[in-house]
Amino acid sequence: MLISIQNLNKTYIMGAEKVEALKNVSLNIEKNEYVALMGPSGSGKSTLMNLLGCLDSPTRGEYWLNGIEVSTMDDSELAEVRNKQIGFVFQTFNLMPRLSALENVALPLVYAGVARQDRLDRARQVLESVGLGDRVMHKPNELSGGQRQRVAVARALVNNPAIILADEPTGNLDTKTSLEIMALFETIHQLGNTVILVTHEPDIAQHANRIVRMRDGLVESDEMNENVIRTGVERATEAE
Repeated sequence: MLISIQNLNKTYIMGAEKVEALKNVSLNIEKNEYVALMGPSGSGKSTLMNLLGCLDSPTRGEYWLNGIEVSTMDDSELAEVRNKQIGFVFQTFNLMPRLSALENVALPLVYAGVARQDRLDRARQVLESVGLGDRVMHKPNELSGGQRQRVAVARALVNNPAIILADEPTGNLDTKTSLEIMALFETIHQLGNTVILVTHEPDIAQHANRIVRMRDGLVESDEMNENVIRTGVERATEAE
């Protein structure tokens, strides 16, 4: 079991008020699953994503990741797990504007203590795998939105993480580019990665094999997706 969470709770104190963002959530995710985490604003999906991504700790409950209990870890321990086990892809790309695509992708390897030439070689290889082998020296402002998101995906992949955690990865992209990015995630999943996709868009969630719906801090439903949208992996590696 890659992820096992049991009776996870998260309570925020807002002045004199307590907000229960998650209420006794239990969930298991196997290696190489492709899961969409859905729900409206305030459903708890972003809180759950932050806990799954080791960006925050639960108030109560257990979280086991790859056989390690992370729910009791402090911030520095969580940061180490995050860097080794999780690759993040964000809606806003979160790229460093002054760095080239190559340098952006290599950044997680700096924190991992990898030697400079090894970092750059690995980053170049991953950029080629997402169809950007001819854009390695371009800075973010010299790339289209779809290309920037591909750089972000490459950065998420560079550490060979256990999980790719994508938070609204198509939120800033047009329909055509969104489909290209979803094709890329399809390829990543087929190559053996576990993908957790956080979205409020039903058509994007349909790309996943399993859909977990959140509401009011609870898991409302957890079902296998019988109507998976396949975008065609041959489009995933096309350069734009």
